[in-house]
Order: sequence, then structure tokens, then C-alpha cells
Amino acid sequence: MNRWLASFALLFAALISGPALAQSVVPGEEHCVVNVRADDRLNMRARPSARAAVVARKRYGDCGILVTASCRGDWCRVEDGHSLGWVNKRFIAMVSPARYCVTGVAPGDVLNVRVWPSSQSRVLTRLPRHQCEISFLPYSTDGWQKIRVEGWQGWVNRHYLSGQ
Repeated sequence: MNRWLASFALLFAALISGPALAQSVVPGEEHCVVNVRADDRLNMRARPSARAAVVARKRYGDCGILVTASCRGDWCRVEDGHSLGWVNKRFIAMVSPARYCVTGVAPGDVLNVRVWPSSQSRVLTRLPRHQCEISFLPYSTDGWQKIRVEGWQGWVNRHYLSGQ
């Protein structure tokens, strides 16, 4: 495969692979850690520099990170309820406002919120057919969306959610 075609294939894969790559960083909003390997951590730093002291370490999937001001270049000032610091914006993505609802569920049925993005995964809770106030977390895969609702976090089939 020639280099141009290989570069195009990589770009296309990045564009369609989901919110972790097409993330937004919004001051004043909650964010989650993305683009960090499971065996690694995102370092919150004392200053906006990869050489600054580490003030906290966050795992992939950790949420509750508040961006406190506009980012400076690639660095964003954040707080996590315990520490203040700076993170590279490539590693955080915003949690959506709670504006989604369950839709398309048959009368008398419910939407299962699951531990993992699989219909074989354990059910955490069940949502009534018109439940609203659902937030999207910045993770999705193969038609599954990670959500937060009424204190629960889990995976649902994206087909059964719509915006208000």
C-alpha cells in the first residue's frame, strides 16, 4: 500500500473511531480521562509542562475532572475535587449535559444498563421506557454508549437513546 493511501486510512480510522478522538474541552464542564492505556495514568501537573511535578494521577475512565479556565495551547487547568493542576487536552473529553432520553423501548419493557458493552454483560439497572436526564460519557463502541443516570454508570445500546 502506498504511503498516501496508508495515511488516508489512518486519518479515516481516527475520524470514525468515536468521541475519545473527536473530543471537546469546555471550561466549567466535567470531563473524563480518554486516550490513556489501561496500564498507564494521566498525570495532573503543577504547571502546564510535561516536565512539571505530578500532583495527581488519573486512570482511563476517571471522570469528575473540571476544566477551570480556557486552555493554554495544549494544556488545560483542572481540578478533580482533591487536586488542582494541568493536563494535556488530548487526554480529556467532556461529559455531555443530561439531555438524553430512552426511546424506542416497547410498552412494558425497559432499557438494560450493563457493566460492559455487550448484551451478555451483567445488568446494573433497568431504565423505564421514557427515562430522561441521561448524560453521555465520552466512550462508545460498536453501537454501545456509556452513560450516567441517577448515580449509575454503564453501557446501553445507543439505538435506544435520543436527545430531548
